[in-house]
Amino acid sequence: MADKNTNENTPATSSTVVEPEQTRPRNENLETEHGNTVIDDNVVGKIAGIAAREVSGVHNLGGGAARMWGAVRESLTSSTNVQQGVNVAVEDGHASVAVAIIAEYGVAIHELANAIRENITVAITRMTGLIVDRVDVTVHDVHLPEQETTVQDDANYQAVNQPVNQQINQ
Repeated sequence: MADKNTNENTPATSSTVVEPEQTRPRNENLETEHGNTVIDDNVVGKIAGIAAREVSGVHNLGGGAARMWGAVRESLTSSTNVQQGVNVAVEDGHASVAVAIIAEYGVAIHELANAIRENITVAITRMTGLIVDRVDVTVHDVHLPEQETTVQDDANYQAVNQPVNQQINQ
């Protein structure tokens, strides 16, 4: 009986299975007999950022720090960084995307994530010909409607009272 237990726990050495190495399928949209097309990560990042913002239920892109730096950049340059909250890796005609979002309160987050994945995949594939392997969506926060009202009230208060304060100080 001791021999039986030893044989059952001993790994089989005569019939080892070697799995073939998985390779990505060749992207024939970008690799032709006339030459190759290379698309930079920044291009794909912009497409993904715009596509994510198009989905209803997305309040903003990026986590806390990215949104803070984005607000500073917008105030200094008056331009929006459409790549905020988007990370892209393009390799051998394939793209992987990670997007961080702030969702609107009340939307089904799992459905929102699927809609973002679909919109980003379709946009990148249509515009670049890249094969999109994956789109990871991270939800950092939920935007509450009363948050925006408070911010707007504060901005209105400052705008109304600023001329009064300037006159008093003069």
